[in-house]
Amino acid sequence: MSLGLYKIVPQSALPKGGPAEVGNKAWNLMRMCAAGLPVPPAFVLPIEWCRRVRTQADDNDLERTLLSGIATLEAATGLGFGSPRHPLLVSVRSGAAVSMPGMMETVLNIGINAEIVEGLIGYIGNPRLAWDCYRRLVQGYAHVVQGLPSDAFDELVAGALSRAGVEAERELDYVILRQLARDLLARFGEVAGIPFPDDPYEQLRRATVAVFRSWNAPKALTYRAASGIEHEGGTGATIQSMVFGNASGPSGAGVAFTRDPATGAPGLYLDFEFNAQGEDVVGGRLVTGGDRRLRRTLPSVWAQLEQAGQALEALFHDAQDFEFTIQSGILYLLQSRSAKRTPWAALRIAVDQVDEGLISPSEALSRLAPIDLESVVRTRAADPAIEPLARAQVASIGVAVGAIALDSNAAKRMANARMPVILVRREAETADISGMTSAAGILTAVGGRTSHAAVVARQLGKVCLVACPDLEIDLSQRSCRIGGKTMQEGEFVSLDGNSAGVYAGKIEILTERPERELSRIASWHPSAKCATG
Repeated sequence: MSLGLYKIVPQSALPKGGPAEVGNKAWNLMRMCAAGLPVPPAFVLPIEWCRRVRTQADDNDLERTLLSGIATLEAATGLGFGSPRHPLLVSVRSGAAVSMPGMMETVLNIGINAEIVEGLIGYIGNPRLAWDCYRRLVQGYAHVVQGLPSDAFDELVAGALSRAGVEAERELDYVILRQLARDLLARFGEVAGIPFPDDPYEQLRRATVAVFRSWNAPKALTYRAASGIEHEGGTGATIQSMVFGNASGPSGAGVAFTRDPATGAPGLYLDFEFNAQGEDVVGGRLVTGGDRRLRRTLPSVWAQLEQAGQALEALFHDAQDFEFTIQSGILYLLQSRSAKRTPWAALRIAVDQVDEGLISPSEALSRLAPIDLESVVRTRAADPAIEPLARAQVASIGVAVGAIALDSNAAKRMANARMPVILVRREAETADISGMTSAAGILTAVGGRTSHAAVVARQLGKVCLVACPDLEIDLSQRSCRIGGKTMQEGEFVSLDGNSAGVYAGKIEILTERPERELSRIASWHPSAKCATG
């Protein structure tokens, strides 16, 4: 018997089981769609499908259900999945009942092949977009669905960048992207031993199965263990029509928090990249930012983002972390969830939202119940006049001091020897979750404040600095160079998540408490354990 699906289009009925049935991501999308927010059409296969697919190799019902869902998207968009004239491309995204940022898989740009790429060019008039989507699909599918090592494909991308004399894929023109896509297809055949699937429906079916099975990926298992989440259950799979932040011009992708997740301060906290797709921003491989440029270049879209943030907080009664795409100046919201935040930020957000009338004191106290209010402190450098080796972007506040560990295995080994650790990486990926849980702080050369790894670092209460331009890592020598100073693995370094400074050795640390917030909380509930002083 088919388990069915739920539609995410206007006027769709909400499932009675809520997030436990369809996953938090799909449930929030349904509520956003019902509220009239700009959500691309989608459908979701409930979590029960995940349990079934993980234990059943061949499922004809899955194929029939996907066909039914695709028909929904075709009707909503006027496009055809597998059509060479008006092609519809889709993404498959994971989403469990409890948010697990970046711990399961996503596959984008599904539904393209050698014939459809030409049709996409004719339909949208943008050859660069078409070939960029094709090469992205091959790379993503190879890693997520086929389980092939990324290195074999990354070296082809690096070669294309080198020949073009540019630093990022978004700077490649369509001629180079076309050749790169063809090279990636050839490499797929060499490494996988089979050709890349041309059939869009095969791409979709296999991507959906891979997303379901990513529930038991090692990083997902580690995250659930660290977060106290049960291993039973599973993930829903949301199949959504693609919108294209890589369409050049006034297009891009971003992640925004409705309030600063490190400090709790109000106002959009946002990373954005022009001519990019969402995985570029959350994956941690790029130096992201772009909020000032976005505000300056597309002021009307910025205003829409501010309005969207307010609407999301009003809808969900909490600070939100939302992903968005801008395609040719049009804003789309791809997901929203309660923002992971530091305990310090949690206190300020709760107090501010009570003062704003968004939540009641009893709701705030319920939200803060898991936090030991007596232990909430923020560390800072005792001598702020010390000159740092380098500066970076702050993703999580506080000060951390520890020995340099250049990979997760070294971080775990040092932590097991009761040594404080700073995990130093070129980019922090969610696959580094075991090293992140072992470390007191994280420092990266690239990445953004809203990457999945930064979100997880904040949730774990780790000091995190990202996008340090003066950090170079030499794994062959087990050393790094920070601001001109070469340091060996095991040497001590200090991170100041308040001033964004990186310091050699151990700096002296002071602590402070959120006295204003603790006083306000005590006024709501006399027995709350938040005595000041």
